[in-house]
Amino acid sequence: MRTRGAVLTEVGGPLEVVDLELDPPGPGELLVRVRATGLCHSDLSVIDGSRVRPLPMVLGHEAAGEVVGTGPGPSEFAVGDRVVLSFVPACGSCRWCVAGRQALCEPGAAANRAGTLLGGERRLRLPDGTRPHHHLGVSGFAEHAVVSARSATRVPDDLPFDVAALFGCAVLTGAGAAFYSAGVVPGDRVAVFGLGGVGLAALLAARAAGATQVVAVDVVAGKRELALALGATDQVEGGPDAVEAVRSLTGGGADKVIDTTGVAAVLEQAYLATGAGGTTVTVGLPHPDRRVSLPALSLVAEERTLKGSYLGSCVPRRDVPRFVALYRAGRLPVHELLSGRLALDEVNTGFTRLASGEAVRQVVVP
Repeated sequence: MRTRGAVLTEVGGPLEVVDLELDPPGPGELLVRVRATGLCHSDLSVIDGSRVRPLPMVLGHEAAGEVVGTGPGPSEFAVGDRVVLSFVPACGSCRWCVAGRQALCEPGAAANRAGTLLGGERRLRLPDGTRPHHHLGVSGFAEHAVVSARSATRVPDDLPFDVAALFGCAVLTGAGAAFYSAGVVPGDRVAVFGLGGVGLAALLAARAAGATQVVAVDVVAGKRELALALGATDQVEGGPDAVEAVRSLTGGGADKVIDTTGVAAVLEQAYLATGAGGTTVTVGLPHPDRRVSLPALSLVAEERTLKGSYLGSCVPRRDVPRFVALYRAGRLPVHELLSGRLALDEVNTGFTRLASGEAVRQVVVP
């Protein structure tokens, strides 16, 4: 079938919105009419070359849509199902999936690195016959997508598509980091470094988990103001004085600190802002060449924990419904993260706003 999508052909961009041929779904795959796709820094890191991916590639990994076709053979999905697409197509049978750590799925990671669907196929084709790669098994900056059914989670029919899309990355990554990776519990003092969609989702989840103090840290004043409106108890301007400010506000360091920036220097700050016995969680994706320097003695003498979190340590088919239920109950108001809706042809404008810090979470509505 003929569709349109935003293709990255070279590092630095821009994305080019072009006509594409989309092959029909194979066994275990779905044809999805994409209804909304969020703009995320993970997309931006592919555009600027921080995350090396095979090109050309149709970007977009945080998406929601409607199933309009299924591949040959039985399928757990039906035409008309509303689905959220997550960026790790978990196979369900590797050692990590069996252990309940689907974010580390080995076949899913291999497919994502190769720019294919879980089964190793590429279903997209440019007019000249070139086959663009899939971005994290989704390629949501398009009118239609073929995805592995293992990338999809069914959601309620009345969940708005623009809100639903956020559950595919921002909410899974941010809320999962707070609930699971950091293990925020009632009474915790929490700090969040970086207040994009992921960071604000972490903030919302920390409050939902019962944190009594949430310190919001960012260089952009408008994001700090939004964080206060969403329940942060304190705000700190990002920069060289942030560590001392957080430690002062939390009485010697926060119990749980979540870094969402993907900046190695900020991760160091997040660790230094964590108190004795505390946990520092990082979810950002720095350039592979970046290194961090930390006071090694503190890991033992202060019983500190430093850990990474990918996909919020979530299992999408378990956690998307859980987080949607919290949203519907008013405990995770993720709709407040939406800062704009764009046509597919406006995607480059959206990334300019994202890079400048002007926007939190924009969605492309093709």
